[in-house]
Amino acid sequence: MSHKKEITILFLSLLVTLGLVGGGLWLFKEQIFPQNQSGDNLPRTGNQSIADRISFGEKTLIPGEVTPAKKEGMQAFAAQNYPQAIASLEKSLQLKRNDPQALIYLNNARIASAQSYSIVASIPLGTDPNSSLEILRGIAQAQNSINTSGGIKGVPLKVGIANDDDNPEISKQIAASLVKNADVLGVVGPNASDTTLAAGDIYSSGKLVAISPTSTSVKITNFSPYIFRTVPSDFMAARRLANYMVKNLQKKQAAVFFNSQSNYSQSLKTEFVSSVSLEGGQVSSEFDLSQANFSAAKSLEQATQQGAEVLMFATNTDTLDKALQVVQVNQNRLNLLGGDDVYTVKTLEVGGKQASGMVVAVPWHISGDGNSEFPQQSRQLWGGDVSWRTAMAYDATVALITALESNPTRSGVQQALSSSNFSTMGASGAVRFLASGDRNAPVQLVRIVPGKRSRTGYDFEPIP
Repeated sequence: MSHKKEITILFLSLLVTLGLVGGGLWLFKEQIFPQNQSGDNLPRTGNQSIADRISFGEKTLIPGEVTPAKKEGMQAFAAQNYPQAIASLEKSLQLKRNDPQALIYLNNARIASAQSYSIVASIPLGTDPNSSLEILRGIAQAQNSINTSGGIKGVPLKVGIANDDDNPEISKQIAASLVKNADVLGVVGPNASDTTLAAGDIYSSGKLVAISPTSTSVKITNFSPYIFRTVPSDFMAARRLANYMVKNLQKKQAAVFFNSQSNYSQSLKTEFVSSVSLEGGQVSSEFDLSQANFSAAKSLEQATQQGAEVLMFATNTDTLDKALQVVQVNQNRLNLLGGDDVYTVKTLEVGGKQASGMVVAVPWHISGDGNSEFPQQSRQLWGGDVSWRTAMAYDATVALITALESNPTRSGVQQALSSSNFSTMGASGAVRFLASGDRNAPVQLVRIVPGKRSRTGYDFEPIP
């Protein structure tokens, strides 16, 4: 036998061996790391399958480093070594108490293989981790509260996390996956209006309720009997901002900055234009932040020439940076208004002094209701103040818990939430839904003022 043939045979033998070992490892992994029921033959998004985007405790979905203790906890969870998972996750939370993913995984580990009711959060952890963590804190707080007080009529709540990247196509694939998993009885999310509208038809056809804590587009109103939201619609926010502009600021002319590629941004812009007109004012100019040739300086100059006294930012997360450029160029000359996507630490950090005085419409503020127990409970749990996203996610989760208490089936959850008698206490008062699926709740106006709470030098404070 020639030397060349020997090498060829050795190479083929090695390939066969690797194939057998690989097959064995794959089989071992499938047994030790069981996917959810819908994990088989799922489509892939880039290099990631949908199953890789969903976790109940076996992997992190948050970009960046994790504590060694959390990593150990997830590995133990994946190996179904729940006592070790509990010990490691408790240790991780001692080091980093404001990690909602770790608290959710800890509660899931405590359930182990016992009977439970499952819900899943569909959020953009990969593309908007800060907002996603705010949402997860509300879900984690509600789960922790119900499970430490005996569960839903004795049955604990298990929470899964799905990373949809605020991508409509990915959100549809995640929705299809969750619909196929009979254990999932409800969804908190999606986050963006575009994502909710994209996935909504699939949740509806699968008769799986989804409650968005953050989607405000008016297109979601009456969209489906299976799609609800705990956040007021853009109609409510726009009316409040327009009224404040004309009555309090006593201004009549506004320029609006928006993103034509965002359903939320388009919705808020359109509603604001209508609301200003109803108040006797006028939107004299509109600027699309998504345009490649957008110029903050030129747009501000044009707005001023056309008589604008107020700048209204109906921006979404993708175009916030461009909006903040306008804020900087404005130099506090014209009054500033904004929708709820402007309510971020980035606005305080980047806007700074130039953003001082800006008025933003949000669903809730931690200092807005002195009678609520939620602010103190959340501070004790997370070691700091939480945002409106946390409160609305808490309310969405509490609504699902209350519906599960009534009838722990998909149809039972939908019927309970749709009932005119449905009501439960959330972070922001009573949670009730209109026949349209919308939340029957007011909007809170907040103003950017100098302050120390956010550690940026500025804070959002409620306007009485």
